[in-house]
Amino acid sequence: MSLADYRTLGKSGLKISPLTLGTMTFGEDWGWGTSPADAHQILEHYIDQGGNIIDTANIYTKGHSEEIIGNFLAKHNVRRDSLVLSTKFWGNMFPYDANGGGAGRKGIIQALESSLTRLKTDYIDLYWMHAFDPHTPIDETISTLNDLVRDGKIRYIAISDTPAWKITEAQMISKFRGWAPFIGLQLEYSLLERSVENELIPMALEMGLGVMPWSPLKEGLLSGKYTRENKGQKMSQRNNNRLSPELSEGAYEIIDKLHMIAKERNMPVSAIAISWVMQQRGVSSTLLGARTLDQLKENIKASELKLSEEDLELLNVLSMPQLPFPYNLLSGAVDILQAGTSINGVRSKVAEILPQNDKERYGK
Repeated sequence: MSLADYRTLGKSGLKISPLTLGTMTFGEDWGWGTSPADAHQILEHYIDQGGNIIDTANIYTKGHSEEIIGNFLAKHNVRRDSLVLSTKFWGNMFPYDANGGGAGRKGIIQALESSLTRLKTDYIDLYWMHAFDPHTPIDETISTLNDLVRDGKIRYIAISDTPAWKITEAQMISKFRGWAPFIGLQLEYSLLERSVENELIPMALEMGLGVMPWSPLKEGLLSGKYTRENKGQKMSQRNNNRLSPELSEGAYEIIDKLHMIAKERNMPVSAIAISWVMQQRGVSSTLLGARTLDQLKENIKASELKLSEEDLELLNVLSMPQLPFPYNLLSGAVDILQAGTSINGVRSKVAEILPQNDKERYGK
């Protein structure tokens, strides 16, 4: 596999690389990040390797991320139409303006026009609702997005960080009204964050959305920098205020296994962690956030390897999340449902509470 082994995103004809270049680190306006010159090197290398999708958002580094990408496109010999520009609305760029953000019609149109200006383009290929807006009816949001698709200002729409029930409502409304549906779903997914497997990923598979995980390295915890040897030390400026360096024993067991596989494969630890995410069901493309060119080169190596079934199973067992209701109930009920049969590869026994002599009755 390589960055040029393109995949369609969800139930659409949009072809994207298996690794998406995330640009939240572009710009130093948040006190950390990548200078414009270094960001341009990252963009150039990603595109030279066959990558075709660049992801940003209106609020990343206070709008500077979009400006850096727009300046790159203006100054470099890159055909705009060959790229998939992906950006987001929802974040409020205007403090004390109640309509400055969110998913309402006024906020969406304002955000889009500003993003088009910063990106120096007249259309967005993939426009994302960045997160759930509890104050706006979802039909207002998707009606507005459908109008913008019809007007040619955006090509496809997608959604991020929103409950499964709300996304399902949106998809069903779009289906029955003949509106453009969401084709992608961004969510946090890594060996240290697997709760999305309960509701969001099954919903995405059923509703025709391609999954695009963000933070496959759990904000750097699975990058290889964090080990038992430096336990408790802060290794990154970015996540000092968000993540505790005091990791659990379970997290260190996962990190130990990643180091072991990386040594066997002669690959970076980060590439192993990213490859695990890439091989999960429903995943169309995985977001890479690289602050330096060297980090990008290391992380891209994930597209060059495929983990063995044995390695996948070991990592799956080590990272298995605790299931909430009703999944904790249903996981133990397969023997009652299937009663000794094998269905779609799922095997079962006859539960003790069921009749035990039916083999004789039915001649089996």
